[in-house]
Amino acid sequence: MKVQEEILATIKAFDRIIIHRHQRPDPDALGSQVGLAEILRASFPKKEIYQVGGPVEGLDYLALMQTIPDDLYKGALVIVTDTANAPRISDQRYDQGAKLIKIDHHPNDEPYGELVWVNTKASSCSEMIVSFWQMFQNELTMTQEAARLLYAGIVGDTGRFLYPATTATTLRLAAELLDYGFDAPKINRQLDQVSRSVARLSGYVYENIEIDEIGAGKVILSQELQQRFGVVDSETSAVVSLPGKIDEVMAWAIFVEQPEGYYRVRMRSKGPVINEIAKRHHGGGHPLASGANAKDLEEVAVIYQEIQAAIKEFQAE
Repeated sequence: MKVQEEILATIKAFDRIIIHRHQRPDPDALGSQVGLAEILRASFPKKEIYQVGGPVEGLDYLALMQTIPDDLYKGALVIVTDTANAPRISDQRYDQGAKLIKIDHHPNDEPYGELVWVNTKASSCSEMIVSFWQMFQNELTMTQEAARLLYAGIVGDTGRFLYPATTATTLRLAAELLDYGFDAPKINRQLDQVSRSVARLSGYVYENIEIDEIGAGKVILSQELQQRFGVVDSETSAVVSLPGKIDEVMAWAIFVEQPEGYYRVRMRSKGPVINEIAKRHHGGGHPLASGANAKDLEEVAVIYQEIQAAIKEFQAE
C-alpha cells in the first residue's frame, strides 16, 4: 500500500483530525495546513477538523487559526504539514493525539510520527496536498477556498515559479487549481506587496550587502537597524530573496539579530549546496534554501566562510 493510501485510510478511521504546521508560518505552511483542512471538511462533513498553531504573522489574509482545549486531542488524529523537525511544530500539543502523521517536502533528517510522507522533489508541501487530492478525486473534494490556499502555498515556495524546484508537475497542478475560480491576481499581489518599512529596508539591503569576489553575499540586520526601519523579524523574510537578483551573487545569507542576542540566519543559493551548512548551525532545509542560527557575530563569520567554501567547491566541479 502506498503511503498516500495509508494516510487516506487513517483519515477515514478518525472522527476528529487536528492539523498543525511550523512556527513562523510562510504561505506554504498555511496553504498546506488549511488547504488540507478545507478539503477534509468538504469531503467528510461529519468529522471534526481543526487547524491550530500560533500567530500567522501578517498572513491573516490567507487563514486564521482555531483555539481548542487540550481534551480534544484525546483519540484524535494529528497531521503536521511542512515541518521538518518536531521542535519547529507550532503548538507543542501535537504529540497528544492517538496517531501522528507527517507530510513534508524537506529532507527527512529528523523523522517523527507513526506515518511519514516526505517528497523532497515536490516544490512545496502544498503541491503534495494537491497531488494527494488528485490521486483520490473520487473520494476527496476540492473547494474554491482550498484551491486558493494551496495555490498561495505553491506560489510562495516556488518564488512565483522562479526556483529550481518548479517542475512540469508543479505547473500542471497549479493550473488545475486555477480552474476553481478564486482571484489568483489578488493572491499574487498580496504575496508580493510589502509595507513601506520593508520597502525602505529593501533599499538598505541593496546598498549595504557585502559581496566577495566569488559571489558570496552577506547582510547583517542588527536590532538597532530593525528598530530604525520599524520592522520585526517576521517582516525581514521579505528581503531574503533580494540579493539573488544581483547577477554576481551566487549564494548569500541574511543574519537577523534577535532580541535575545543570537542571529537568525536565512540562506539562499543559485547552485552551491547550503543545507549542510545549516545543519552544522542548528538548522536545516533545502539544498538551495535553508535556515540556521548563530549565537554571536563570531559564528556569523564562520557561516559566511562556509558559504564561501561551498561556492568554491561548486565552481571547482
